[in-house]
Amino acid sequence: MPGRHERMSLHALGGPAPGLLAWAAGTFIQLFQPLLWPLGHYAAIGVVSASAWLVSHFLISLRLVYPAHHVCLRMVCVACVAFALTGWRAVNFQQQSLLPALEGVDLWVTGVVAEMPQSRADGVRFKFKVEQALRHDDGNPVQLPDSLSLGWYSGSFDSEAKALPALRAGERWRMPVRLKRPHGLVNPAGFDAELWMWSQGLQASGHVREVHIPQRLGSTWHALVEQWRQSTREAMYRAVGDSRWAGQMAALLIGDQSSINTKDWEVFQRTGIAHLMSISGLHITVWALIARRLVSVIWRHSDLLGRSWCLRYPAVLAGLWGGLCFAWAYALFSGWGVPAQRTVCMLTVVSLLQWRACRWPVWECWFLAAAAVGVWDPWALLQPGFWLSFVAVGVLFLIPQQSQISLASSLVLASMWQRVKGHLQQLWREQWWLTLALTPLTLWLFQQVSVVGLGVNLLAIPWVTLVVIPLAFAGLLWSPLWQVGGLALQALMSMLEPLSSLPWAVWRSAAPPWWLGLLGLVGGVVWIRYRQLVARAVALVCWLPMLLWQSPRPVPGAVQLLFADVGQGNAVLVRTAQHSLMFDTGPRFGVDSDAGQRVLLPVLQHMDERIDALVLSHQDSDHTGGVLSLKAQHSQALVWSSITQDHWLSQRLDMQQCSAGQRWQWDGVLFEFIHPLASDYDKPFSPNARSCVLRIQAQGQTVLLTADIEALQEQALLQRMGVALKADVLLVPHHGSKTSSTQGFIDTVQPRWALFQHGYRNRYGHPAPEVVQRYASRGIRMLHSPSCGAMHWSSDQPQEVLCQRDLDKRYWRF
Repeated sequence: MPGRHERMSLHALGGPAPGLLAWAAGTFIQLFQPLLWPLGHYAAIGVVSASAWLVSHFLISLRLVYPAHHVCLRMVCVACVAFALTGWRAVNFQQQSLLPALEGVDLWVTGVVAEMPQSRADGVRFKFKVEQALRHDDGNPVQLPDSLSLGWYSGSFDSEAKALPALRAGERWRMPVRLKRPHGLVNPAGFDAELWMWSQGLQASGHVREVHIPQRLGSTWHALVEQWRQSTREAMYRAVGDSRWAGQMAALLIGDQSSINTKDWEVFQRTGIAHLMSISGLHITVWALIARRLVSVIWRHSDLLGRSWCLRYPAVLAGLWGGLCFAWAYALFSGWGVPAQRTVCMLTVVSLLQWRACRWPVWECWFLAAAAVGVWDPWALLQPGFWLSFVAVGVLFLIPQQSQISLASSLVLASMWQRVKGHLQQLWREQWWLTLALTPLTLWLFQQVSVVGLGVNLLAIPWVTLVVIPLAFAGLLWSPLWQVGGLALQALMSMLEPLSSLPWAVWRSAAPPWWLGLLGLVGGVVWIRYRQLVARAVALVCWLPMLLWQSPRPVPGAVQLLFADVGQGNAVLVRTAQHSLMFDTGPRFGVDSDAGQRVLLPVLQHMDERIDALVLSHQDSDHTGGVLSLKAQHSQALVWSSITQDHWLSQRLDMQQCSAGQRWQWDGVLFEFIHPLASDYDKPFSPNARSCVLRIQAQGQTVLLTADIEALQEQALLQRMGVALKADVLLVPHHGSKTSSTQGFIDTVQPRWALFQHGYRNRYGHPAPEVVQRYASRGIRMLHSPSCGAMHWSSDQPQEVLCQRDLDKRYWRF
């Protein structure tokens, strides 16, 4: 039987914190399931766990179980229920996915534009709520997911754009479309498009086909908030004039982050204020508190209006609900993004506790808010913003009490300067503690931290929160104030741009393992919580392994290759013991987006890799699309290419021609160009025919990177090199086009692995079925980037090629 001490501690052990922590843990664990189980399995786990919880509660009431054992059992039960509920929701959502048989099929879809359309240089993208779907060929109805992500393109990014009809939220349209299942690029680092679509409730994407004319059927009362947001954005652009500042204002007021251009985002990231230039928890919380205070004051002075509202309802509670209503309204108006949802969940939890006069410890409120977010949107737990915001709030709880006492004492001083000084000192302390605690987490999540961020945030937080955002709100009443807000943003940018251009503005490191990141976070908490010298030494010891971490490199004489998943294009990272080379740089995705920016730079940052050389096999944009983004960050890289002098890239880059016979050695690894011949530059060959072909030899293994050579070039290589062309790994020529991979070439190369880099359901039909059959009939193992993601090969383990989709398997990836 439990002793007296255990019975007395029962309430403490049985408080809500363990259960809330268990709920968050169970939710988080389910998110790492590689594959979903059948629906019945989750239902069984939930029922059994809930039953076990009830039994344990009955046993503890009879004092047949020790309190500590009861708490542990209850935590396990709660975690299992959370796991089962999240899995059950995931299975139900996955069952709504687009049928594979409907991919690429022409359909007529009727529905409503559900959100504010996002304009791009090459067209517009929007969320479409489906009401009816018919096959174009026979008119039979088909079942589609409830919501689609559609693009309506005005032309390719390198051609003249045509005018598109103006789309507005809430309009009903009948559109001819082609759809595909969610599919994104999967690499060791970078944006997970499939997770983003899953979290947005999207199970298909596609584009509008103008073979048949889309029909606008009229306006509706759907998406009223989105209609208001779109009207506000248009009014803001008209009032401000300059799209740069109007875009930043739109991001702060209505959450339209896509309106901020890429260069400005880079400035915000390098100066550590990217969190300020979106609808963050800070903005919503500050203005909810201001609204709460304002409602309370109005309520208390209602007698001036001839009414006494305080007699009917307390002013404190009126302010509480007023502030919460404002937070909800702001979150909805800003697009109901994940940061806004997270903040509203936290404020709602805290408000309900205050309303019920529940004096929970701050940590229990913290756990309850985290659990509430997990219930509302479990997949938010995989977003960096979730961890940054919740850790930041936790750090504020840990701020030494003397700081708060110092601030409290300063507020009663008669001198206004002393009051201001007290506020500034408190702001400095909070920002300093947050920087110390969040630096390990930031390095873990993003592999970089802004060195100038501490000072910049001290100025930018009050400037944006108390100057720019009030002007954005006031512009809803009088639009010229948006122009003043634009001037305030210009003043801020005039400070940020010089700071972001400093070479030491950002400190970078390779991505550490998760346990080193966690150790660094513990070090930050220890540094803040304990001020003794021994504790500070312990914190430094926790930080050092993460700060000094280096990505593992090949041993001397070995080589590693990463065939990046860049869509329809080529990009291969080659690493030796002390050098790195990038063979091709992938495609351009749009006017201000390319594979270098979206894929290759995040991968290089993840490894803290420095590029020594770039090879641009030829001038086609699916091979050179990311080169300018790469060169902007790796200006030291030497560039080889077959691009002729009349091409525009020759005016932007200092390049050397690749030609057969050029060879060099790095760390015991031999590199050699085997095509084109120097004389080929004097002949009227196509860019594909002059593609640089690179052979890499290490530890008795050979890799052949062939770019876009075609049948004639394959034959020329066979005549010049014969059996010396044999290789263990072959980057399949021209993405598997039917104009390449001749039988004689395959028979001579005899690769163990044939690797295809191409886009998912690309318009060229790569790889051609007959080409795939040629490799398959010879027993050659093949991998394709759409199904494999990034492909990893090392001369240390030449028998295997690892797929990123297998290394990081997730159930939301098809």
